[in-house]
Amino acid sequence: MHDIQNQDDLYLLVDEFYKKLLADDAISYIFTDVVKIHIEEHLPILVTFWSQAILGTGGYTRNLTQIHLDINAKEHLTPELFKIWLGHFYQTVDEHFKGEKAEQIKTQALSIATIMQIKIAQEKDK
Repeated sequence: MHDIQNQDDLYLLVDEFYKKLLADDAISYIFTDVVKIHIEEHLPILVTFWSQAILGTGGYTRNLTQIHLDINAKEHLTPELFKIWLGHFYQTVDEHFKGEKAEQIKTQALSIATIMQIKIAQEKDK
């Protein structure tokens, strides 16, 4: 098993990860009913995000926090949903990759999930 090395690796990771999310009834409704993502359009955006975060390629210009706050305004993103998201993410990374970048992307995912939950809680307290 090799480490994450390029955008093709990230595409595999994100594609397999979303297959898990969309197959899990406990979280899939966020993507199918609330956000109504078009997976073919969404995957390249996610690859660009993770490529910037892990490989330093740049190119991601969206406001990740605001996107999640907007989703939360439609449907509360609970700590349980973040736990499910992280579980599927970790599992997908571990099934396909091993190494420094694989560990880095899992740490980054945990940081993102933590920050999003803090921002959502702050919004609720306003």
